[in-house]
Amino acid sequence: MRVFGLAGWSGSGKTTLLVRLIPALVARGISVSTIKHAHHGFDVDRPGKDSHAHREAGAREVLVSSANRFALMHELRGAPEPTVEELVARMSPVDLLLIEGFKHHAHDKLEVHRPTIGKPLLAASDPRVVAVASDARLEGLSVPVLPLDDVEAIAGFVVGRCGLGAARGA
Repeated sequence: MRVFGLAGWSGSGKTTLLVRLIPALVARGISVSTIKHAHHGFDVDRPGKDSHAHREAGAREVLVSSANRFALMHELRGAPEPTVEELVARMSPVDLLLIEGFKHHAHDKLEVHRPTIGKPLLAASDPRVVAVASDARLEGLSVPVLPLDDVEAIAGFVVGRCGLGAARGA
């Protein structure tokens, strides 16, 4: 399973790009899963649901299942946040696992950069940034710069970088 990340500052457009990138990769015959780093207060459950009552009662894990999907909620209850490696190990095998966020983790990543946000380029200090997708012209970088709105070019870069082109005929 290949692992590749999309990183950038909040508001840079990581999720927007990822949601456009996934279908471009799937259209090339590549199976894709994702891991998204979320803010501390996120929750997929809500009060009034049985699963919420199970967690509130003290269950460490609650798995909710239907004919269409299942979701596993694991309460950390004071334990440290899992590492990227631990999260990857929990995933079912696919051709490509895309990781959104975790900008300081040591995996290859594409930086999503919008100068209007006013944040510095991660590529300037992170050797694991292997390309930048931006809505502005950027000069002087040692990595490729791709147009943020050219999803096919970005998909092609990811496929090539992850060595999936020959295996998928892309």
